[in-house]
Amino acid sequence: MKRLLDCTAADFEKMTGRELKQSILASEGRTIVAEVIGAVTPYYPAVTNAEMAAAFGADLILLNFFDVFNPHMEGLTEMVPDTIVRNLKKLVGRPIGLNLEPVDVDADRVETLIELPEGRLATEKSLQKAKELGFDFVCLTGNPKTGVSNAEITKAIRTARSVFGEDGLIIAGKMHSAGVAGEVGGSLMSTETLHFFIEAGADIILIPSPGTVPGFTVEKTARLVDIVHEKGALAILTTGTSQEGADEATIKQIALNSKMAGADLFHIGDAGAAGMAIPENITAYSIVVRGKRHTYVRMASSVLR
Repeated sequence: MKRLLDCTAADFEKMTGRELKQSILASEGRTIVAEVIGAVTPYYPAVTNAEMAAAFGADLILLNFFDVFNPHMEGLTEMVPDTIVRNLKKLVGRPIGLNLEPVDVDADRVETLIELPEGRLATEKSLQKAKELGFDFVCLTGNPKTGVSNAEITKAIRTARSVFGEDGLIIAGKMHSAGVAGEVGGSLMSTETLHFFIEAGADIILIPSPGTVPGFTVEKTARLVDIVHEKGALAILTTGTSQEGADEATIKQIALNSKMAGADLFHIGDAGAAGMAIPENITAYSIVVRGKRHTYVRMASSVLR
């Protein structure tokens, strides 16, 4: 198995979720995940946000606000619904994943919530459709004001595992409260929650990067990451609190702190500008994590390789 750092489009095309996880592990904390929205006008409309993020150094692309029952990607010229994901994968030459949201209708709220369409909810039906569309991995998480809770994420992990099987790659966790009381700031993630997620079948546990959520220091985050590793899972540390639109100095600090905390994957969110991070911030993030050598090779590698 190649480490992800050395993989090209042809390698990614053949990988199962289990193989992708092993490839990430072999890269020793040097994998960049860029979250993008395809339902809005792209940063530059001539290309999709997924292509832009890939061009600036992302290894994995994570689609947000994507409705599996009404597939749509702004910037694509051909919009055959059932082939959108596979066509996008050909264009970017990277694995592509999907956010689905385990909404807890009974959760106590800290703000007014929004209602999501069926195709964005983490149900058995939507997970099955995501598999049919060709997504390489699924991320069970919550956007702001959605009411996603850790308890519902645990249930959704079990459902996702039954749908995707042992070879599926499942990421789970919250980048912020998602509007749920009792899961705000330092209370967002506990060791008990980590155990529940991993025992339910998650491969990669999502934890806020140090400095992105109040109370998440390098020390606190590192303790959580250590527990994840002890139980055989990987940790993705996330920048999903609109700091993806901050200055490069802030991005670099978050990246280095996340590295010190033990991240296996480094996520950068979609709220920088027009449904993606500021493109230069993706590159800055990557250079801190793995230097110019691996960043520039990823940026330059053709999808025909």
